[in-house]
Amino acid sequence: AVVVFFGFTQCPDVCPTALQEMAQAKQLLGADGVKLQGIFITVDPERDTPELLKAYMANFGPDFVALRPTPEQLPKVTKDFKIYYKKVEGQTPTSYTMEHSAASFVYDSQGRLRLYVRPGSGPQVLTHDLRLLLGGA
Repeated sequence: AVVVFFGFTQCPDVCPTALQEMAQAKQLLGADGVKLQGIFITVDPERDTPELLKAYMANFGPDFVALRPTPEQLPKVTKDFKIYYKKVEGQTPTSYTMEHSAASFVYDSQGRLRLYVRPGSGPQVLTHDLRLLLGGA
């Protein structure tokens, strides 16, 4: 199964919470945890450099990956997933934040979208759904 989440590394709460829940669900799956791939797609390619993304993802698991669309690719990628995002200017040019849709897309082993998971549901709920999806209920 693959879990895809859109966000940005300077997100203060929703993004790290969603990724932490994903990491905890992977642990709760036990041996089946190897069947789960977490993918983070940044909506802030201006600040989220490859090096920063690599360091950020290390907080959640060594096998979680981050994707960084170019600023030109981002509108198409987010449109394909029906993700809302918007840059919100801050006090300085580099202190902006990003508004964005906050949910995870869960795909089965055949690449079919099976679940749309809201953040904050908790790792137990995600683990339960993933067990059903992986056939280990």
